[in-house]
Amino acid sequence: MTVALTGGIGSGKSMISGLFAALGVPVVDADEISRRVSQPGGIAYPAMAALLGPDAVAGDGSIRRDRARRRVFQDDALRRKLEEIVHPLVREEITRSVATIDHPYCIVSIPLLVESGDSGLFDRVLVVDGPEAMQVSRTMERDGVAADDVRQIQARQADRDIRIAAADDIIDNGGSIDALRRRVQELHAMYLRLAARRPHERNSGAALGKGQ
Repeated sequence: MTVALTGGIGSGKSMISGLFAALGVPVVDADEISRRVSQPGGIAYPAMAALLGPDAVAGDGSIRRDRARRRVFQDDALRRKLEEIVHPLVREEITRSVATIDHPYCIVSIPLLVESGDSGLFDRVLVVDGPEAMQVSRTMERDGVAADDVRQIQARQADRDIRIAAADDIIDNGGSIDALRRRVQELHAMYLRLAARRPHERNSGAALGKGQ
């Protein structure tokens, strides 16, 4: 069974993934895959570097993610072109990774799940929700960016109501870490029960879809 984990920037998706991983649940991270395919030698790198231009490429050849992110969130046409390059490759790698997993269920962390329209590819959608101010402060601390930069990114993402409407399950990340652990443990127990009711077949690429 596949559980897509999503949420706005700074909502705590990495923390939630870590809590599931600590319970022995396999985690497939779309951000990690995206970084891998876009680094020098990665399959998406040549097209990305050509599209972004030399000012977005560091001396070691890597894509300067801070500059790329700034340009992407200021230019919708550029963002769409990059998505056309990267998203299909990430989706293919997620499918391959899920197919190798021998566990009742797995977490697939996808920050832009709702925006990409891929919610229906997974058996369940788990949304991490929390106060906007918390998300802004976390992102500022993590990425060393200004509050206005974070809010610009938030404005380009799906708003809270749309994201919650797509959810099968929700985690409120506005409380204590103990409360968060308890909620993850509750969901873990539920997902194991749900997975046990499904046909005992190894996931395949086609098995990402709901109801399959």
